[in-house]
Amino acid sequence: MTSIERIAFVTVGALAVALGGCKFGGGVDSVDTRSVERWNYLIAHQADKAYDYLTPGTRETQTRENYAASMNNRPVRWASAKFNHKECDADRCKVYVDVSYSVAMPGAGGAGRSVETSNTQIETWVRVEDEWFFLPK
Repeated sequence: MTSIERIAFVTVGALAVALGGCKFGGGVDSVDTRSVERWNYLIAHQADKAYDYLTPGTRETQTRENYAASMNNRPVRWASAKFNHKECDADRCKVYVDVSYSVAMPGAGGAGRSVETSNTQIETWVRVEDEWFFLPK
């Protein structure tokens, strides 16, 4: 092995060791995925799982059971969520998610026919210990 090959080998090895301890899950791109994952749990009426996406501080003030009950029993029925875009700095992102939903409207034909619509939800996500969490308003 030549000295150049040895240097390259040592450099690649050192790089592999250095990167081996890094968590890539907390990168800014992961907030795209996490924001939609949280909505998908809400859509499936699995708010107990969406609870894990709340900031640690929020989880300290509300139990999983209370959060799940309040989110799963809303009059709105969420149908789909699609990531739109985000505006980020180092540890905070404003995430725009397009959400389709239906709401039963009393007096809208019969006994409260559902009205379907969509809206862009603007959410605040913060990075805590290299992971992104939803910060409710």
